[in-house]
Amino acid sequence: MRYYIVDAFTDRPFGGNPAGVVLLGNDDFPDEGLMLQVAAELRYSETAFVRRLSATEYHMRYFTPAAEVELCGHATVATFALLHRLGMADGRCLCHTLAGDLAVEAGERVMMQMAKPRIVETIADTEEIYKALGLNFSIVNSQLSILNLPVQVAYAGLNDIMIPVPDVAVLNALQPDMEAVADITKAHATTSFHVFAIAEDGYTAHVRDFGPLYGIPEESATGTANAALTHYLAVNGVIPQQGDFAFLQGEAMGRPSVVATRIAADGTVYVGGTAAVVAEGELLTQ
Repeated sequence: MRYYIVDAFTDRPFGGNPAGVVLLGNDDFPDEGLMLQVAAELRYSETAFVRRLSATEYHMRYFTPAAEVELCGHATVATFALLHRLGMADGRCLCHTLAGDLAVEAGERVMMQMAKPRIVETIADTEEIYKALGLNFSIVNSQLSILNLPVQVAYAGLNDIMIPVPDVAVLNALQPDMEAVADITKAHATTSFHVFAIAEDGYTAHVRDFGPLYGIPEESATGTANAALTHYLAVNGVIPQQGDFAFLQGEAMGRPSVVATRIAADGTVYVGGTAAVVAEGELLTQ
């Protein structure tokens, strides 16, 4: 098995969000236990295992160091940028995942169709959520009343909790209690805390994403969660129901990433960006 390390949502190595990509060719997926071991060995937030079914059709599975997940946006962007670089994918492709079949446009910039987005739940009692982020709930709640934005679970392939904070300074200063974040994430059957701040600086929002329940304390770029955030912001009247948007993530980690999203006329959300290949090698598992 050939493996690659690819930084997604950046055009240069050592930026964006790194993912492991394992190319299986036409072979079947290996044993789940082995794929989990490989993901744990590579130590990235997600590793994608890719089967090539034809020149335009692929089957992908995604593993964190702790478990399999249905979909990973940044690993998909990384994979199709890599496949394009290797001359194995160009233009419109079909990607089979546990979250459903997705259309992907492979090229120098990859854009992928996300699962049909929806709001899953509105969380009324948010005090424990803000406390888990290390924030004074009464102060933050009074500041957020101006924004009038709810805390909601949104879905675009995975369930994530959308959490507004007053401004970018508050966002970048967050020091979450990871155990509390994991407990709340589990209680709401979600993947992460996706925390965001609106800023008038050319980006739709600045974001941070915490997923300790799945062994990911913080991610520098998250495709699925930003697709869900795009839908959330449109539903709550912050952005138009159609158009192109951009989210800045990873600042606090020193790995700034720009995640592009698009809402099509039919409400379909797309996520994408560029990627840089950092390393390649051969997995010796026998």
